[in-house]
Amino acid sequence: MGTWNRGPLGLLLAAALAAVGAGAFSAPAIAGTAGNSEQDVRSCAASPAPGFAACHAHVRIDAVARSERPARPGAKQSATTIGNNGAYDPAYLRSAYNLNAYGGAGLTVAIVDAYDDPNAAADLAQYRAHFGLPAASFTKVDQRGGTAYPIADKGWAEEISLDLDMVSAICPNCGILLVEADDNSMANLGAAVNRAVAMGAAAVSNSYGGGEYGSEASDSSAYYDHPGVVVTVSSGDNGYGVEFPAASNTVTAVGGTTLKQSTNTGTRNATETAWSGAGSGCSADMPKPSWQKDSGCSRRTVADVSAVADPNTGVWVYDTYGGDPGWMIFGGTSVASPIVASVYALAGHAGANDTPASYPYADTAALFDITSGSNGSCGSSYLCTAKAGYDGPTGLGTPNGTGAFSAPAPALGSLSFTSAAQTLTAGGVSGAMGVAVSPAPASPVAVTLSSSSAKGVFAASASGPWSSTLTLSVGSGGAGFWYSDTSAGSPTVTASSSGYTGATQVEQVNAGALARVVVTPSSISMSRRSSVKLTASGQDAYGNAVALATTPTWSVSPALGTFSRISGGSATFTSGSTTGSGTITATVGSLQGTASLSVHR
Repeated sequence: MGTWNRGPLGLLLAAALAAVGAGAFSAPAIAGTAGNSEQDVRSCAASPAPGFAACHAHVRIDAVARSERPARPGAKQSATTIGNNGAYDPAYLRSAYNLNAYGGAGLTVAIVDAYDDPNAAADLAQYRAHFGLPAASFTKVDQRGGTAYPIADKGWAEEISLDLDMVSAICPNCGILLVEADDNSMANLGAAVNRAVAMGAAAVSNSYGGGEYGSEASDSSAYYDHPGVVVTVSSGDNGYGVEFPAASNTVTAVGGTTLKQSTNTGTRNATETAWSGAGSGCSADMPKPSWQKDSGCSRRTVADVSAVADPNTGVWVYDTYGGDPGWMIFGGTSVASPIVASVYALAGHAGANDTPASYPYADTAALFDITSGSNGSCGSSYLCTAKAGYDGPTGLGTPNGTGAFSAPAPALGSLSFTSAAQTLTAGGVSGAMGVAVSPAPASPVAVTLSSSSAKGVFAASASGPWSSTLTLSVGSGGAGFWYSDTSAGSPTVTASSSGYTGATQVEQVNAGALARVVVTPSSISMSRRSSVKLTASGQDAYGNAVALATTPTWSVSPALGTFSRISGGSATFTSGSTTGSGTITATVGSLQGTASLSVHR
């Protein structure tokens, strides 16, 4: 295939190059899947200049994709291809994610893209009519809310059609607002996001991104932080690596999957794996949001959730601008972002002061966990490899209904500890502790106590029995309990109950009295006339570190060497000319610690 341009109109090429850099108009890269004839091309240039974005749409250009057309609902479909004659239509997508089409009335999902698609309304109407969807409540504006639309662009027009069609597929009762940014700069795309929010959008989908840059934290606050409004962003299409605005810590970053859904009857019958092209990883700059708890990245981790994105298991889109033929098969995380934005809309309004990106973390059971597949090389880390639980390429998983995307129900009340933080010795028992429910319940509430310490236990009386968790029946007068722990430290005790705001309290557990002396290393093999450094340390009866009150006395039996440099708990042992086996002993009062010794030639 020859070089061809999906960028702005050729007569404006020179001006556009000056604005965004020559790299933005390189020929689209062709990708394929090993072992089959699938080929796809990016709708937008792959490498935008810093501070600019590329759309994440991928269009299939292989002969199979070009020759297929979707059947209308009820018409015969091919039994040898995925979905509806080779790609997914609305019924297949809603079935794959256990969604019904009845929510979203009165809510608007906004699409933010760069440049103009002159055929957006007509192409959207054709898509919806073909699949039996009601006519859309559709509004198109420029980034100032008017009708002075930017110049048209073939590649971004494909992205626009894809986004509009995915909202239609998932939430046909939602209103759709298209806000067209003047160009693909982050500043203008961000201004378009702000315009969408100002016009009342409940959710805003953004299927674009570019490399992270120094001022992204400022841009995140200026454009992508909208309490009470859902903002979704596609994670990228270059595999392992992080892009902005997906790195923003107030958005829902949406990764991608390979989906094989076999029916369109309303329920899931699917296998799903991580798509190799989805973006993921650890942000270079953005702080970690409080709801993200993964341990392998101290900053923002991408993604949060995911949906279908692999062009080889793509979706039907209708687009005619710039000579496009109408029905085309698309993929990319550009598919996933508007799908997830629309699932949020099906779930209803977000809480007025909420950051909806946190919702899925509060209800992970309402997601399909994706546990296989990878998008690159990162030492098999979860940042690029799908695993049980959270991972980078697919986040927490894909939608299983709308539960994970709903605002949490208001709390029935709150729990509190009525006793002061406790200080106890390892192996000992706390004083009497208490927990209460507010407001006072009309009937007792089941409250479960747990500890961050693996050795922490609870009991309803000071004499036990003890267990790692304890469920109490807490009435209007509260309830008492006792705590014990054999691990020195500062464990956090948590009280929790369904529907109530939980409580935490940090206790202090101190090590007990010195009970044993430990010599390190515990086994020594050394040659004649060589030296080794020894350390003696103290422990209580539970293995907690205890300082030695006096300097140990060191000895060896038989006399295979001598000790020197004795200071604190350390000493240097130097072997003599004799070979043999023996025992090194460190003595502190009545306690002794030993290490085995072997001296060889």
